[in-house]
Amino acid sequence: MKSEFIEKNYALAKERYAELGVDTDAALKTLEKTPISLHCWQTDDVVGFERGEAASGGIMTTGNFPGRARNIAEVREDIEKVNSLLAGTFRLNLHETYGDFGDKLVDRDQVDPKHFESWMQWAKEQNMKLDFNSTSFSHPKSGSLSLSNPDKAIRDFWIEHTKRCRRVADAMGEYQEDPCIMNIWVHDGSKDYTVDKYRYRKIFKESLDEILTEELPNMKTCLEAKLFGIGLEAYTVGSHDFVAGYCAKNNLMYTLDTGHYEPTENVSDAVSSLLLFVPELMLHVSRPMHWDSDHVTLFDDNTRNLFSELVRADALNRAHIGLDYFDASIDRIGAYIIGVRATQKSLLQAFLEPLDQLRSYEDEGKLFQRLALLEEAKTMPMGAVYDYYNLTHNVPVAEDFIADIEKYEQMVTFKRK
Repeated sequence: MKSEFIEKNYALAKERYAELGVDTDAALKTLEKTPISLHCWQTDDVVGFERGEAASGGIMTTGNFPGRARNIAEVREDIEKVNSLLAGTFRLNLHETYGDFGDKLVDRDQVDPKHFESWMQWAKEQNMKLDFNSTSFSHPKSGSLSLSNPDKAIRDFWIEHTKRCRRVADAMGEYQEDPCIMNIWVHDGSKDYTVDKYRYRKIFKESLDEILTEELPNMKTCLEAKLFGIGLEAYTVGSHDFVAGYCAKNNLMYTLDTGHYEPTENVSDAVSSLLLFVPELMLHVSRPMHWDSDHVTLFDDNTRNLFSELVRADALNRAHIGLDYFDASIDRIGAYIIGVRATQKSLLQAFLEPLDQLRSYEDEGKLFQRLALLEEAKTMPMGAVYDYYNLTHNVPVAEDFIADIEKYEQMVTFKRK
């Protein structure tokens, strides 16, 4: 697409938005500095480098598209490719199973910051900060219960694992001189009807209490709720109500994963309520489809509404944005780009909303005018603004990234066996 055409379209869009009191240049500056945390597990279908096994324990990656990353070098190669096609500020979110373990099996209650030193160095070279996750699934001791397991030996194993993960995150935060966001999600639940729901949740609470006792100044802990997992459909220990209550009581960051709710739920409705009771939000941007799944993020109503609510609440500084999906049915790099661009577009549309005028209508009780402007804002020329953003950062504009990814397939990923 010719740069002259893009620049002309942007000039017209800028003028149109200015009529409504919206500064497009300011919106683009905010977009550029708003970090998005890329998830490493899209590169290799959540396999990691511990045992080389497919994910299990309530989650599953579907599809067999060729080119899965098989080792740390290939994961990093793919992330670097993703970065080259995107404009903005990016972090990288790691699961514990992606440690640099060499040829040794390091069990999860033995993980140490040294296993992530090469990640810290690489991330610094890439001008990226790191985030982190404990990993309770895909392990011989995972079963259906981890931190809520009545078996003390199993429970203590996972408590030690999570404690060590927080220390890894603290080391990352100290190294990068910026807090590492460490997410705790457990798959714990039951496939069928459960009698002792209270018992398991009480154990889970006690495990979390013990884990969070240690003060670590260079990291922030967040707790993620879950609707259900594969094979754990009837009961989830760490449900939304449990996690909301625990985070509110303990002043802990809440992880709101948009893929962990029914497709008909408007997850954005939770933003304003949670922000009144928890200090910060971690957003895992994903897409549910029919069941509690993690499909590639799209520029759809749920994603747009999520960021609109965040901006309307003036809470961008109280939220951390990360992607969380895993699709092995399409090109994995392409999935990254689609998801990031959808997230950026949703953020940009929120930044470009004529919020001052909408608030004025609302305060004055002009409800027809409010609804009319909300509708008109939907077809404002946001696409022209986003094209200009990418052009000025020398990354592919519009659909131009497709050919670049096809070339990467032929030169790199399709050669992986």
